[in-house]
Amino acid sequence: MAGMTSSARPHLNRRLAEFGTTIFAEMSALAVATGSINLGQGFPDTDGPEEVREAAVRALRDGRGNQYPPGPGVPELRTAIAAHQQRRYGLSYDPDTEVLVTAGATEAIAASLLALLEPGDEVVALEPYYDSYAASIAMAGGRRVPVTLRPAFDEGARFRLDLDELRAAVTDRTRLLLINTPHNPTGTVLTRAELAAIAELAVERDLLVVTDEVYEHLVFDDAEHLPLAAFPGMRERTVTIGSAGKTFSFTGWKVGWVTAAPELVTAVRSAKQFLTYVSSGPFQYAVAEALALPDTYFEGFRAGMLAKRDILAAGLTEAGFEVFKPAGTYFITTDIRPLGEKDGFAFCRALPERAGVVAIPNAVFYDDREAGAPFVRFAFCKREEVLREAAGRLRAM
Repeated sequence: MAGMTSSARPHLNRRLAEFGTTIFAEMSALAVATGSINLGQGFPDTDGPEEVREAAVRALRDGRGNQYPPGPGVPELRTAIAAHQQRRYGLSYDPDTEVLVTAGATEAIAASLLALLEPGDEVVALEPYYDSYAASIAMAGGRRVPVTLRPAFDEGARFRLDLDELRAAVTDRTRLLLINTPHNPTGTVLTRAELAAIAELAVERDLLVVTDEVYEHLVFDDAEHLPLAAFPGMRERTVTIGSAGKTFSFTGWKVGWVTAAPELVTAVRSAKQFLTYVSSGPFQYAVAEALALPDTYFEGFRAGMLAKRDILAAGLTEAGFEVFKPAGTYFITTDIRPLGEKDGFAFCRALPERAGVVAIPNAVFYDDREAGAPFVRFAFCKREEVLREAAGRLRAM
């Protein structure tokens, strides 16, 4: 019969068989279908700075970036990224050999893992983890080894890394550590002591580290973002990933980057060139200008997001959730058991009809689905009036 295949073999290869349509697509579609407030997917509902948007328009009109940009990224952006790392953290990178522009942080993660892993290599990652980590490890033929961040209540509700568990997860087959701080979805920001211990372990066991730091400018209260590459012995073994989307609220531009030693950047670029090759031409020039914005922009951005965090956290607490107030990112993880619930999937699928709000079940970020079952994530990167309305709907529920 026309259109039928002669083979019973599945079309999707076995490495990706466990990855179907993402939960974000499902929940966003549910938000549209029900007219709910979407606090699921992490994108702002307003644009970033007007001067940055105008810089992109100017680049388009001037014919900069309308054709293929250079493979490593436009020189202006690579120079701006290096200057940012130097100004913020005292880390010196050569824009020509130690900086690579990517199609967002997602491509940076995929290209890094595809480049650095051999089939069978183990990758130790902090669980729960951003969903592209698992898929990228699978595409590279690696094996993920989760180390679970666990709820702790000794100094306020937060998720904590067990350093002994991390050390025990490393074997002779471990190739690299995949670290995310500030951490999505839990909002944990790893402390200086935790990062120092990770650095010591990486040096001792001669491990590479890929570190996802896209929320570097969104840290709150007494938390401080410290790049792992700045710790002793880490400069030459760390691939640091950054992104413009989360810092400047232009997530659709898909501009990310890698900073690392020349041999690591060369390896990642070797994989990246066969993924997108290049991307985001005019937007690269705009992001170069964005990274040079004065400190007042970054301080105001953080303060505005902190106010939004507190609005949603208060509303969720009043609605009966156990709230893990995040020290970073723009996500709040909650425990639904005080509401008499225990299954995050069922809760999130019913929530739009019950309250007109969409959230994400944290279990999708776990290998151990039971460990993540009672936790639900809400995004607070929305306008304050939207967050207040969502909080009111949840309280009414």
